[in-house]
Amino acid sequence: MTDPFDSTDAVRSGSPLRHLQTVAFDAPFKMRLGGELPGVVCGYETYGALNTDASNAVLVCHAISGDSHVARHDAEDDLGWWDALVGPGKAIDTDTHFVICANVLGGCRGSTGPGSIDPKTGGPYGPSFPDVTVEDMVDVQAMLLDHLGVTKLAAVIGGSLGGHQAMAWATRYPQRVGACCALATSTRLTSQALAFDVVARNAIQSDPDFHAGQYYDKPTRPDTGLAIARMLGHITYLSSQGMSDRFDIDRNSPRQIDTDFEAKFSVGSYLAHQGQRFVGRFDANSYVTLSMAMDLFDMGQTHEQRVEAFAPATCEWLVVSFSSDWLFLPSQSREVVAALTARDQAVTYTELRTGSGHDGFLIESDVDRFGALVRAAIGPAEAGPPGDVEDEPLSLIDGRIVALIQPGESVLDLGCGDGRLLSALRDRGAGRLCGVEVKERAIVATAQRGLPVLDYDLNKGLPEFSNDSFDVVVLSATLQAIGRIDVLFDEMLRVGRRCVVSFANFAYRDLRQMYAEHGRSPKAQGEYSYDWYDTPNRRFPSIADVEDLLTAKGATIHRGIYLDTQAGKVIAEDDDPNLNADTAVLVISRVG
Repeated sequence: MTDPFDSTDAVRSGSPLRHLQTVAFDAPFKMRLGGELPGVVCGYETYGALNTDASNAVLVCHAISGDSHVARHDAEDDLGWWDALVGPGKAIDTDTHFVICANVLGGCRGSTGPGSIDPKTGGPYGPSFPDVTVEDMVDVQAMLLDHLGVTKLAAVIGGSLGGHQAMAWATRYPQRVGACCALATSTRLTSQALAFDVVARNAIQSDPDFHAGQYYDKPTRPDTGLAIARMLGHITYLSSQGMSDRFDIDRNSPRQIDTDFEAKFSVGSYLAHQGQRFVGRFDANSYVTLSMAMDLFDMGQTHEQRVEAFAPATCEWLVVSFSSDWLFLPSQSREVVAALTARDQAVTYTELRTGSGHDGFLIESDVDRFGALVRAAIGPAEAGPPGDVEDEPLSLIDGRIVALIQPGESVLDLGCGDGRLLSALRDRGAGRLCGVEVKERAIVATAQRGLPVLDYDLNKGLPEFSNDSFDVVVLSATLQAIGRIDVLFDEMLRVGRRCVVSFANFAYRDLRQMYAEHGRSPKAQGEYSYDWYDTPNRRFPSIADVEDLLTAKGATIHRGIYLDTQAGKVIAEDDDPNLNADTAVLVISRVG
């Protein structure tokens, strides 16, 4: 792509879809809000081949302005709207998966929509087209899968409105979904996001050429209104940072384009260009129909309603948000995660730190970052270590922790790193497992092991998890990086029936000696290897400090294991661990 800020959707045009297929379903189709169509046509494209047991199918669901052409089929084909993610050797690998993308019901690129012929009148439906819901779209896709011989999907994936469809699939047809990947989406729109859609529809419907929706036989169409709706949409897809990065450098040097829209500034010429391109490939009535479907989608306003809405789902989940997305907020993705976690469903979540805004799921550089998570979600866990990192044996400390956990027990690992400890627990037959991590590379590595992991800041506590939801909560080599460890201890003791805590002892004799004899901040191997000015360690507790805090919290210390990791030996309790051990492992709970 020539412009690193352009989304992969920017290449789209109104050119005929060379590989479009259609299937007609002649039976009456009853819609969720009471309307009925005498029959429906579904336009779709497929990539790759269905394997012998039909287990490798992936359904890709498009956003409001997309269509079935998710990727090009060959070098001669036009680029698709998600070519960065879908194709041979890519995250959704068409060499190994059978990929399906259907134009949604109500669209205008092959599927039945407002521009289709109403058999009753012999003319286009126009404004008489029944109200469409996301659930209706999914029901038509289910009919398509039946036609293709696909009984169960390896995964369903989508962003924005496509994410709504993916979540509807997981809850409406749970027996047919192995994994659900929901990107830049939510269980319902915010009032602000809905307001933008209201303005967009008003722009279309107040255009003099709208003709109450029956413009198909008129010499002009509501191109101005549709272009303005698209321009407004583009503003919501970008972040403030993204717009500054793209347009500030040449603010007063707009593109030279033929347009009736204001183009005095570079951002104006960009929006005019996008608006004019859009009217060449999209129908105004379809935009009204699909935006309304997105606005009507609602899986619950409260946490309790969302928990109930996700009750039917049985699949594994990948949820991805984008830090600068103000159309579908990261907090809304965390609401999805909280509901899934409350139902003990396996979910991996990450908030991608990016300035791309809502378009992040379509920006090639961001796709490259979350693509590994998608690959892990839709296929079997990779054999061997993640990426190019050698899978080293467990450390002495982690080995001790693993030995403290019984097969069948559920474990939440806070600060799980690359998931090595969780992987070892899985190999020993542990029950439900989940990691919490903030480092992007570590999240990917854990997911590549086939383990659920949540991108979550431990300084905010553990609000995603209910009381006693895990047998064991582990906090290994992370304590010293937490701002309010006293608050986190309370949360750990609430969530776990017992907790295992390992931490570096900053009263270890070698460190004391560095302070006393050299007057310098201590440095040694392991957790002590940082310089004082760039250390991630925010706290420098001793074993005695931590034990005092736990006593004050009313916690019971059931067992203490004290280690001199440099010497590779255990320090007995009567051998002054606070002086002679560089690391402690404590088993604690609030039950005596």
